[in-house]
Amino acid sequence: MTTSAVDSFLPEALQFHSSASLVDIGANLTHESFKRDLGDVIARAKAANVATLIVTGTDIEHANQAVAMAKQYPGIYATAGVHPHDASGWNADVACQLKALYQKREVVAVGECGLDFNRNFSTPHEQERAFEAQLALAAESGLPLFLHERDAGKRMCDILHSWREDISQAVIHCFTADRDTLHGYLDLDLHIGLTGWICDERRGHHLRSLVKNIPLERLMVETDCPYLLPRNLPAKLKGRRHEPALLPWIVREIAQWHDVTETELGNATTRTAQNFFRLGAET
Repeated sequence: MTTSAVDSFLPEALQFHSSASLVDIGANLTHESFKRDLGDVIARAKAANVATLIVTGTDIEHANQAVAMAKQYPGIYATAGVHPHDASGWNADVACQLKALYQKREVVAVGECGLDFNRNFSTPHEQERAFEAQLALAAESGLPLFLHERDAGKRMCDILHSWREDISQAVIHCFTADRDTLHGYLDLDLHIGLTGWICDERRGHHLRSLVKNIPLERLMVETDCPYLLPRNLPAKLKGRRHEPALLPWIVREIAQWHDVTETELGNATTRTAQNFFRLGAET
């Protein structure tokens, strides 16, 4: 696309610009919907001052795609893991390929991995087996963990408690659970990732009363694009595909409920993400 096409893709009301440089810690840019205009999606993110993107690797194929993307575009990094939905395919070869990926400088976290007892595309037993294997890989590599949990908070806390002295840092990506689960994670010294779920009046407004319980040094922000498009955006988006350029809107929403300014929240979450993923001065 031309520059004008990049600029005009989003309605003017959705062309945000953050006063703070932001880190989107969970962008599924390997999703098929981004194939046709990935470069423009990244350009729009930069224009919105979303300077750093952590691209989620949910299996070997997508982790390799994320690494290739990180090699091509400045400010992009990758994670590598096996999502609980795909845990039934865990085997020694997958573990070996992940170990090799963790040697690459572009890979900054183990995951997305964890437990999902909501859909159970893989059985709970298969999920726990793959999860514990990836916890072992995280302990061995020293990399932080990028974690998925849905309807499995108690079991997740139990497993992480037994591994807490062996692993480094961990973030519960796209946190959507209740107060008790949140405090269970915070008691384990985990980080919390928040998305546009907080903008969803049907199922996410309970997060508004929880936000102030998350210390800024433990909070990070993400889109989880192309999923979880905020429902309260000030204009409609053709195709309804979420993208990193909309992260400033999520930051605005979270800042309101944390009772800080957007700039304060943006700067704090960026510092937290830089430290967590060990990005140093590269962002």
